[in-house]
Amino acid sequence: MSESFRHRSPGHPWVRRVLGYTIVLIVVFLLGFIPMWLQSRESARNLARAEQHLALARMENTLAAATIDAWRGAYEPARQSAGDFFTAVRTEIDRGEESALSLTQREGVRPLLAQRDDTVTLLARGDPAAADRLADLYSAYREVIQ
Repeated sequence: MSESFRHRSPGHPWVRRVLGYTIVLIVVFLLGFIPMWLQSRESARNLARAEQHLALARMENTLAAATIDAWRGAYEPARQSAGDFFTAVRTEIDRGEESALSLTQREGVRPLLAQRDDTVTLLARGDPAAADRLADLYSAYREVIQ
């Protein structure tokens, strides 16, 4: 009976051995791969969050620089920084769901864009009222972002 069983067993002993080693190798690979894959996904999520916070901070810093420059009477650098701020806000709004701004924040910053032309014109004229306008914009931006 044992000989008839041997005849029914599939393949040669070396085939079973290779198959066994292959299965062990796959299991060991998965034991190492799965935790690294999970860690990689978490790191990617953390990176995306950090990039969002960085984009918001850059916009805030650009507007703050424009405000400070206007208070110092450096209207041309203030105009350039204000233009950069408005461009960054428009870009983030246009990005939609991929934006660093949430839907609520995008809706909140839209009214700030309406002040773009007046603010840039005040800065181009060297009007001291531009500093107060920029300070108000800065406060409104921070309120929306918080």
